[in-house]
Amino acid sequence: MGFAPLERNAVSNFRFSIFDFRLLWASLIGVLFFSVSVHSVFEPAELNTDNPTIIVVVGAAGTLEYGVQFAQWTDLWHETCTKAGATFITIGSNNKGELDDRTLLQNILTRESKQSNAAFWLVLIGHGTFDGRTAKFNLRGPDVSADDLAEWLQPMLRPLVIINTASSSAPFLNKLSAAGRIVITATKSGFEHNFTRFGQYLAEAMAKPQADLDKDGQTSLLESFLDASHRTHEFYTSAGRLVTEYALLDDNGDGLGTRADWFRGVRPVQNAEDGASLDGYRAHQVHLIHSQVENKMPPLLRAERDRLELEVIKLRDAKESFSENEYYTKLEKLLTRIAQIYEQADGTVDN
Repeated sequence: MGFAPLERNAVSNFRFSIFDFRLLWASLIGVLFFSVSVHSVFEPAELNTDNPTIIVVVGAAGTLEYGVQFAQWTDLWHETCTKAGATFITIGSNNKGELDDRTLLQNILTRESKQSNAAFWLVLIGHGTFDGRTAKFNLRGPDVSADDLAEWLQPMLRPLVIINTASSSAPFLNKLSAAGRIVITATKSGFEHNFTRFGQYLAEAMAKPQADLDKDGQTSLLESFLDASHRTHEFYTSAGRLVTEYALLDDNGDGLGTRADWFRGVRPVQNAEDGASLDGYRAHQVHLIHSQVENKMPPLLRAERDRLELEVIKLRDAKESFSENEYYTKLEKLLTRIAQIYEQADGTVDN
């Protein structure tokens, strides 16, 4: 049986997000700066204290034109990683060595699977195929399937971001989704098999100040996803062409994915019909290039902030079970502690 499209069924209910608390936090606590999220990809025990590793796999281009484009997108990732101080590795962009690209990728993933606090990013740039059962990413030489990556990444004991910008990439989300992971695909279905432009716009958005929707001085992975999705749609609209690619983001481990048009700004504004939680909160906390405020925050304080932000969202979800006074009393205590964390990070309060 083939994969069904991964797009959710929506209902038109407005969904309040934790991002709605930003103004409340500022008015109650006097904090005019902070990065809002629901969950962190990095739980306190898995805090990212080291620089991330980003591996960009460039697939078989097929034509010179595609090869030039893929090289440009790879260069954009390299520039962003340089600014971020991240370790950058490429496969498929150089002359072939003794090992084929598939074996080389497997070896690197095996090497990188050891437990680490540093995040690991896998970015696939190229073409993909889907025969109704198996989705593959086209490499020079033997291709790599979604099943292959699922097996190779299973031992990965570190925060993981997987981005497949190829055509027919949606089944990779279904196969690779798991708790503690962020998975992005350029398509919502394996049957969207035309060349995809999402990869270009995502590579550009990663270090793009204009993509910083919440104006916190840094561009999150969620914001990059939204910017790239909107620009992809604008490309087809401007050209008077039928849209043939709809990107998905999954960061809650349910394997469903959420499209960009489910967001207003960085806030999800629709509910899934099955009651499943929407994606985006974890991805909004992930940045390659941090703001000055975020850079000032020591790892332990960041872990505590993340935990408290999770408490805020849990409290919000249980709001109906409290009286109004009890709810806002509990909320103020959490917000006050978060404000104190930012003051500590800024050096205004003794640790």
